[in-house]
Amino acid sequence: MPATQPSAAGSHALRALMIDMVAPIAIYYGIRAAGGSIWLALIAGGAVTAAGVVVGLVTRRGVDAMGILVLAALAVSAAFSLVTGSPRALLARDGLLTGAWAAYMYLSLLARRPATYVISRPLLEGRRVFDQTTRSWVRPAGQSWDDLWEDVPQFRHIWHICTVIWGTAILADAVIRIAMAFALPVNLVPALGGVLWPATFVVLQVVTNVYFFQSGFWRILRDGGSTPRIM
Repeated sequence: MPATQPSAAGSHALRALMIDMVAPIAIYYGIRAAGGSIWLALIAGGAVTAAGVVVGLVTRRGVDAMGILVLAALAVSAAFSLVTGSPRALLARDGLLTGAWAAYMYLSLLARRPATYVISRPLLEGRRVFDQTTRSWVRPAGQSWDDLWEDVPQFRHIWHICTVIWGTAILADAVIRIAMAFALPVNLVPALGGVLWPATFVVLQVVTNVYFFQSGFWRILRDGGSTPRIM
């Protein structure tokens, strides 16, 4: 059923993010605590990420742009590490993976629905919104997000701009990660990388919600297609 497709895609994206960003950090420090080498810890983390992507590609049996981008980022970091002989090239993998997510955001602008819409729909659709007039929480209008997408141009515009915002912020996050990989002590980088993503996410949440308020997104959810377009 079409109504379930965005939810499934959004759940997949969130699971992929957890695997790509969290698992390698936990594996790195687990192996290092057990006395393993830096090379082993970094390679094991990348192997888990690659395995998760491959399993996803096989089980879904379709073209997965995000999966392909992640595998490409892993391949580039592995090749660069072999050429340079430095573990820092593998540390830069996190920046390349984050950059792959930024590329995924930008490329989704060419798709039927942008990435932020697909990921956010299962989290936001049907939730109550705050009515500034009555100063109370109310249920959204009866229109589904599919109807709003087709009937309200501003609704589509909001999600395209939101995707640009997220893509740009995640790209900045990627640049910072790569800079840390080559400038900071090796054993410190994974921990700082783990702190950086929550910080980026919090900033993005604030910026996104400010934009949603200013653009009239919450009014559209509350009132449906009757909401006038806001430039």
